[in-house]
Amino acid sequence: MDVCCAERRKVPVPAATGTRRAWLAAAVALPWVAPRIARAEPGVGASELLIGQSITLQGGQNAYGTSVLAGMALALEAANASGGVNGRRLVLRTLDDQNSTATATANARQLVDQGAFLLFGPIEGGPSTVVAEVAAERSVPLFGPLAGSPGLRRPHQPMVFPVRAEHRDEFRALLDWGQRTGLRSVAFVHSDSPVGQAHLANVKLLCTELQMRFVHALPLPGNATDAALAPLVATLAAQPVDMAFNHGSAGVYQRLITKARGAGSRCNFMGINSGSSQLAAALGPAARGMVFTQVVPSPWERKREITREYQDAARRADPQAAFGYGHLEGYVTAKALLLALRAAGRDLTRAAFVRTLHGLNADLGGMKIRYAAGDHEGSRFVDLSIVTEDGRFVH
Repeated sequence: MDVCCAERRKVPVPAATGTRRAWLAAAVALPWVAPRIARAEPGVGASELLIGQSITLQGGQNAYGTSVLAGMALALEAANASGGVNGRRLVLRTLDDQNSTATATANARQLVDQGAFLLFGPIEGGPSTVVAEVAAERSVPLFGPLAGSPGLRRPHQPMVFPVRAEHRDEFRALLDWGQRTGLRSVAFVHSDSPVGQAHLANVKLLCTELQMRFVHALPLPGNATDAALAPLVATLAAQPVDMAFNHGSAGVYQRLITKARGAGSRCNFMGINSGSSQLAAALGPAARGMVFTQVVPSPWERKREITREYQDAARRADPQAAFGYGHLEGYVTAKALLLALRAAGRDLTRAAFVRTLHGLNADLGGMKIRYAAGDHEGSRFVDLSIVTEDGRFVH
């Protein structure tokens, strides 16, 4: 296949057709065999470049993760079909972290030990944070974590290069929209973790800045039971708020919204980008009118060059391709990696790659990314979307 990803245990993936099905099967089932040549830098061969990835697939049950991975495959396949990057085809080795920080840590160390040139594209906040810790520990670049965790940027992480905007920018966009539409009191649903506490601190600061009243912090355990959700529902009933939004599991948030509305809550529930399509689908008619932030443009519109390119690539791979936010974000993140690797040149080392990124200011086709020494901003792109009566997202 043009792109090879590997894992020693099989992981189910979404249905695909033709070469897409074959690639996705290879992405999680085949061992990577290192080229039999001497190389000065780990992962850099004469004709191949090994990229390591720990991502939350949960055995194929995480729809967002599998969609992201398929979008990445789309961009990498296209690059390899046209000769790769600077004469090398990209080999992406993917391990499933099962949304476990311990597994993500072990995966990242294994990938580096087995010769990955860099780490790439974890998706959840907890796993992304620990992969960043391994990147710092091993002095290996981590490019394109798809989490919006503040710890990926502050304090500055010299080896971490996000592409997507961080959650703080998304929170600001939601609060700003709420303020402009007359909403004044706020609840924040967050994971009961250090990452969740950091997000909570940011939300409180933003509320103060925008002169909005922060009322409830609603912490969610990782696998919240109905009994654990009951006190949060009671809190919203006892002291209603105008708006609420989330950080953490979209699946648990969906259950909280359903229970709160069943108890009569008239709160305006909103959401961040991660898993927005899956959340809206699970809520069904109850999602109508919900406002979500998005860190990529609408994948269904053709207003920007990047979305036109993405749609055309997806349709070439599968004429019946279903577009989506996770799929596009995976594609954009892989495209940013390809751009950075091309700019780093043929004489590729980790140090040269980092130096190249520190001078990179590029337009991906309607989404700008920027990195500099001491400031790994990536993209600041945040847009708002609303779920229509017929279940579509309109920006």
